[in-house]
Amino acid sequence: MIDIAIIGGGAAGLTAGMYAARGGCQVTVFESFLPGGQSAKIRHLENYPGFAQGVSGVDFVLALQEQASRFGVEFCYETITGLHLQGEEKLLISAKNRYPAQTVIIATGASPRKIGLAGEERLTGRGVSYCATCDGALFRDQAVAVVGGGDTALTDALVLANYAARVYLIHRRDAFRGSFILQQRVKQTANIETVMSHVPKQLIGEDKLQGLVLQSTVTDLQRTLPVAGLFVAVGVNPQTEFFQDQLELSGNGAILVDGKMATSCPGVYAAGDCRETPLRQVVTAAADGAVAASSALEYLISQGKTLHRS
Repeated sequence: MIDIAIIGGGAAGLTAGMYAARGGCQVTVFESFLPGGQSAKIRHLENYPGFAQGVSGVDFVLALQEQASRFGVEFCYETITGLHLQGEEKLLISAKNRYPAQTVIIATGASPRKIGLAGEERLTGRGVSYCATCDGALFRDQAVAVVGGGDTALTDALVLANYAARVYLIHRRDAFRGSFILQQRVKQTANIETVMSHVPKQLIGEDKLQGLVLQSTVTDLQRTLPVAGLFVAVGVNPQTEFFQDQLELSGNGAILVDGKMATSCPGVYAAGDCRETPLRQVVTAAADGAVAASSALEYLISQGKTLHRS
């Protein structure tokens, strides 16, 4: 019997595991592939407290995993395909095993939102990408575009400027939403061209992306950009489809929680980008994980449960 089962090994899940294990619980983090989540894709994490010069996402995640392991967190690299959250005992089901647990923390994160254009699926991996850090080097000395107006889009444009000959940064509004310091860096980067008040209208290309048609949000005019790559940074969708019949979700599919990260199901908590939150950052995900673990431990004690590492 697992005291606290954590689904997801990103910043929220790893922090939750560390706090729960330090509290005397037997903790297992379930992750389909490798820990890290979106955090591992960050090229340079510069706004996490304690790193004066910043840190790469990979190094940050590796250190966090090592820290969690040191306190006794166990890792299970299996995809959870079924869940029973109602009732006193929870059950996690994979293709190979069934795992009973006393409490569950959901930290499944979020996936990049798509722009919904015809051919987007077909051209994904053939010019359309959702990770500048992962794919930027593939477009060395070529023209690329980034669509979005937040921190992720601004950061992606700066990353791509190290490889691409030209980076078009496209935003549907007349002003960016991202942080001031990132906006300043974009303005100071010679090979980034901002294209304001435009949205992608059409993808050009069959076997690979060859261009992008833009539509002005102010006039009826359209513009065609000859680009080899399009990097989409228009937000994320919480990965919660699995829980929609068992937990209360918001209108955009995020898990609703209270101040203790408790969901609508007793003994089940959510942390990080999968929950309804006004800010999705590594630091807030880690904070969520700490709160969720403390709340889960408090729940176990209040229910008179036996902790298997006490």
